[in-house]
Amino acid sequence: MTIRVLIVDDQMMVREGFSVLLNAMPDIEVVGEAVDGRQALAKVAELRPDVVLMDIRMPELNGLEATREIVAADADAKVLVLTTFDLDEYVYQALRAGASGFLLKDASARQLADGVRVVASGEALLAPTVTKRLIQEFSRLGTPRAPSQERIGDLTERETEVLVLVAQGRSNAEIASYLVVAESTVKTHVSRILVKLGLRDRTQAAVFAYEAGLITPGG
Repeated sequence: MTIRVLIVDDQMMVREGFSVLLNAMPDIEVVGEAVDGRQALAKVAELRPDVVLMDIRMPELNGLEATREIVAADADAKVLVLTTFDLDEYVYQALRAGASGFLLKDASARQLADGVRVVASGEALLAPTVTKRLIQEFSRLGTPRAPSQERIGDLTERETEVLVLVAQGRSNAEIASYLVVAESTVKTHVSRILVKLGLRDRTQAAVFAYEAGLITPGG
C-alpha cells in the first residue's frame, strides 16, 4: 500500500527537495504541498493524506496550531514535525499537540522515508534526543500533574512497565525482547494502555508517562 504524504513548509526548496526524495520511494507518494498551516488544514481536508510532514515556524498559522487543529478534527491523523534543531523549543509542544514524532530537516533520504513509514504504521518516532528533551522539560516544570498520577492506578503492574518502556522510545519488538514475551503480547498491552488512559497513540502515552512522573531525569 502506498503511503500518501502532504508536505507543509514555507520554503519552496525544502518542499521540492522532500518531494523528490519521497517520490523516489516505491511505497511513498507526495500527494500535495502547503506553504503554511492555514493551507495545510485545507489540504488535509481535501486530500486526506496518511502522513503530514509539518514545519513549525511558518506565517499565517504555525505548525504547532495547525497540528493541534488537524488532530482535533481527525483523531487518526498522523503528523511528523520537521525542525532544524533537535532541541527546538517547539518539539515538546508539538508532541503535546498531537504530533506522532519529529524529524530533523537535514535527515538523509533513508531517514526521511523510514520516518514516514514508522509514523504511518502507527508507531511513535521518538529519537533519544527528543526523549531527553521531554525529561528536561518535565524536570523544569517540577511536580507531576495529579490527574495523570491518579490515572496510573487504572493500569496493571505490567502495563505500567510497558508504558515506561514506550516512553523511553522503544519499539514493540524491543519491548518484547526486554520483557521476554511475544511481540503480539506487547501490542495487546499497548492497546489496553491507550484505551484505559484515553490516549490516541504511543507519543501521547510517552507524554503521559512524563507528566505522571513515571520517567525522571536519569530514569
